[in-house]
Amino acid sequence: MSVIEEEIVHWWKDEKGESHRNAFRIERDDAQEVNGFPRDGIVTVRIMNTVAQQAIKLSPDEALRISTQLLAVAKDLLNQKRDLWRVHNE
Repeated sequence: MSVIEEEIVHWWKDEKGESHRNAFRIERDDAQEVNGFPRDGIVTVRIMNTVAQQAIKLSPDEALRISTQLLAVAKDLLNQKRDLWRVHNE
């Protein structure tokens, strides 16, 4: 059974002014024993909008690799913005 760990909802308006909803959801299925052997849990990343949804299932190793990359990219982008503010305020 999947458990929702986090959901980030983003609302936006199109050129007609109509509101739309996008959501990024992280779900997990716990590790379990199958036929006497331990099996990894599964991390599901689901992207949803007002008309459709798409999901990808990841092993814990794949999820860690993606999270490490996301963290590095986010830190770099935040540092770029800080540098721009520093130059702007000088």
